[in-house]
Amino acid sequence: MGLVFGDIGTSPIYTLTVIFIITPPTFQNVLGILSLVFWTLIILVTIEYTFLAMSLSSKGEGGIIVLKEILRSSIKRGRSIVFITFLGYVGVSLLMGDGVITPAISILSAVEGLELIPGIGHIEQSTIVLITIIITLFLFSVQSRGTDKVAASFGPIMLLWFLSLFLSGAISLFKNPQVLTAISPYYAIEFMTHNGITGFFVLSEVILCATGGEAIYADMGHLGREPIRRAWYIVFFALVINYFGQGAFLLEHVGKYNNFNILFTMIKSQAQFLYIPFLILTLMATIIASQAMISAMFSLVYQGIRTYIFPLMRVKYTSTHLKSQIYIAAVNWILLVAVILMILIFRKSQNLAAAYGFAVTMTMAISTFFMIWIFYRFKIKWKVAIALFVFTVNLIFLVAVIFKIPHGGYWSIIIALIPLLTIRIWTGGNRAVHKAFRALPIDTFITSFDQLYATGNVLPGTALFFTKDLDTIPPYMVHCTISSNIIYEHNILISIATMDKPFGMQKLFEPEITEGLSGLEVQIGYQEKVDVMKVLKELQIEPKVMFYGVDDVHTKKATLKIFSLIKRITPNFVQFLDLPYQKLHGVITRIEI
Repeated sequence: MGLVFGDIGTSPIYTLTVIFIITPPTFQNVLGILSLVFWTLIILVTIEYTFLAMSLSSKGEGGIIVLKEILRSSIKRGRSIVFITFLGYVGVSLLMGDGVITPAISILSAVEGLELIPGIGHIEQSTIVLITIIITLFLFSVQSRGTDKVAASFGPIMLLWFLSLFLSGAISLFKNPQVLTAISPYYAIEFMTHNGITGFFVLSEVILCATGGEAIYADMGHLGREPIRRAWYIVFFALVINYFGQGAFLLEHVGKYNNFNILFTMIKSQAQFLYIPFLILTLMATIIASQAMISAMFSLVYQGIRTYIFPLMRVKYTSTHLKSQIYIAAVNWILLVAVILMILIFRKSQNLAAAYGFAVTMTMAISTFFMIWIFYRFKIKWKVAIALFVFTVNLIFLVAVIFKIPHGGYWSIIIALIPLLTIRIWTGGNRAVHKAFRALPIDTFITSFDQLYATGNVLPGTALFFTKDLDTIPPYMVHCTISSNIIYEHNILISIATMDKPFGMQKLFEPEITEGLSGLEVQIGYQEKVDVMKVLKELQIEPKVMFYGVDDVHTKKATLKIFSLIKRITPNFVQFLDLPYQKLHGVITRIEI
């Protein structure tokens, strides 16, 4: 509940409030919107994620990158691979755009509840913005210490939050139980058919109730399929009761609370003395929701680094027993600047809601499209039919949220373009380097190596040479050994390859490629941390020196100049592997691309 359902669990703070700003709270409208919310949670969260998506995994891991890898592994070659890869990149980028807006809207909506504290009166919007920024700064400043230490409190706080949502909703429902008829899909269909274009505007805000659905699937590897499914049933029940309770409260007080937060006003009217404790609980819940999203961004970027779509960045492991607990400083501070920028631009949660939804809906649509394709490839026809229905619903929501683009939705596209362009520049640059890379086939290298080694003019000890694979020799090694005659008694080629699956490690050791030359390939899952020195110790290899290549990229093309700049300012892979610096020797190779 604490790690997975923070985002979707805080949606009741603003969802209905935003919807009833653009549509009058008549009896038919309230029932229609509650029905839409109920069936959105059923179709786009329960069926799409807890049923369909969670039946697909790689070593228990989930998420859009995993879906992309499952699909890619079933299709060997052709244009389909390019299309799948591009869609996966778009999905990852949109998720990161969502990661910027979630903390901004969650914390801002909670701070806005200060206005309803008895006796406080009107608070200037600039004061609310300032308080929100202070909380945001605090949240991001403690990330480097690791969420592991505070995660233990997430569960109990969120359990109390969902209990509060359930009780407050149940009290209002007890006074006006007739809104429960909105469970029937008839009211949702009637609302859409009677409201035309306005219905589509409303639908673009209804999607806010399902934000955070992707987290259910993405966190599957950390917590397990069944615990998440069981927790979702409790969360779903609490959310539905609260949404219906808000609807019942609204019908009972039509005209009295225009443009006020429905949830906060409902709590205040039920028990005024509990309002401040509830507000504190709300603030804690929104901080947890933001924390869960920040942690998800770290995991997403880490997966991107391991699958070579993002540049290498320094990763700090903040827990000795949880693989998921990592901290990436560059991501943390870029995310902080982006979140504060969103708060300053939009200033109100109602305004932010206009930008929120497009990224979420597009990601859901891409995930469902991948699922249809996977189920079709695996010949699971009944799941293909269900996924096609879910995809149709996704497309209807996608058409609705397109209306948001001129009203702030373009920000989610602008934010998503930054990681998408980074991926494009980085992968394109690496391809160009690979083409220009004058690597030597292993057979050709061995001929020259054998001649030099046979002279007996070798240095004592063991030298390690990092290479992409064991079949080709990088230019820096040719320069070191053949050109400069730096040959040791024992020379080992070491290659670290990333597997398609998230976890696991395989060590393939070739003790004698030729006399004096061995090879070691370490294959690791894209979410694993590899300890090279530990692997070497297990194989009883004690290196005296470690050589690695440094690319000095020169180009005249604008995009490749950006690639060259990124390559210079980001860590080299040896820093990423955290190797003993006193044994390292970097050899520069100039590459023209």
